[in-house]
Amino acid sequence: MKLTIERTALLTSLSHVQSVVERRNTIPILANILMDARDGSLGLTATDLDIAINEKAAATVAREGATTVPAHLLYDIIRKLPEGSQVELDYAPEKGKIFIRSGPSKFDLACLPQDDFPVMETNQLPVNFTLPAKTLKRLIDKTRFAISTEETRYYLNGIYFHTAEANGTAMLRAVATDGHRLARVETLAPADAQQMPGVIVPRKAVNELLRLLDECEDPVAISLSETRICFSFDDTLLTSKLIDGTFPDYERVIPANNDRMLELDGKTFAQAVDRVSTVATEKTRAIKLSLSNNLITLSATGADAGSATEEVSATYGADDMDIGFNSKYLLDITSQIDGENARFLFADAGSPTIVRDTADEGSLYVLMPMRV
Repeated sequence: MKLTIERTALLTSLSHVQSVVERRNTIPILANILMDARDGSLGLTATDLDIAINEKAAATVAREGATTVPAHLLYDIIRKLPEGSQVELDYAPEKGKIFIRSGPSKFDLACLPQDDFPVMETNQLPVNFTLPAKTLKRLIDKTRFAISTEETRYYLNGIYFHTAEANGTAMLRAVATDGHRLARVETLAPADAQQMPGVIVPRKAVNELLRLLDECEDPVAISLSETRICFSFDDTLLTSKLIDGTFPDYERVIPANNDRMLELDGKTFAQAVDRVSTVATEKTRAIKLSLSNNLITLSATGADAGSATEEVSATYGADDMDIGFNSKYLLDITSQIDGENARFLFADAGSPTIVRDTADEGSLYVLMPMRV
């Protein structure tokens, strides 16, 4: 294998794939990325056996071939080369090394055989549909904060994607919950997605996908089965195993009869929560909301006898009520409000609260209260 490639193009592709590679690996080949030069491009693949990313970059290929190279070491070398420089990669199989040249800089790295590199299958994925990148990013961005980090409940360690009917219309939903808060965001389901099985995409794949979507404007082709999902866009292919578990019946925890409605400016409220929670006890992060006629009073008390209160104007006409929340969970939800106003629907101080964005009917959040 021998090729020449522009440093920026190589660095961009390396930055996308190398983040999948774990820093500590008990299997040496998983610390490497597969490089495959052919047909005027360089293909880069990285995997941790659960996720695989493949990306192509344009290159001048003098000799086709493939090998595997230490991912983070190669990334650091290319990152430190001058911007705009040309990089020559020359793999010598008889020496088991790849030679890297750029201007006066020369490096050689030990390689491992390409035959040892594990390949994640991308065929036999019967469900195929397309979503705009902006739509997929919204589904992920507004739900991932609620993914559980508790490994014992592994089936909550990802986002649950499925289709559901709402008012006679098929919707594609993304749902995440950790038992304390729940996020459900939906969009119109593409026709080809309406028969998809419910799947749980793991946290790492979600985070990698979101990072890649930041640079994507094109539609994303999605293929999936009950065990695997594949996202294809631009020159990138992300494949992930799915979590083998049953997502709980989340509809049961979304209350239907919360009749006390509070509406207020979402950003003003979030800023007040952030300020008042500064003194809250670090362990519980508890903050109390006292609701009265068109006024909400936020208060918190710290372990070191500190306290804080702040009043925020609101539209509220129901009975007076005090309710407590974990301030971090409350901020996580209010940070998802893109519209001007947030709407809270309460039942009582001990029941789950619904939070909605008045400018986005497709998003819904549930927050469990706490004693304060």
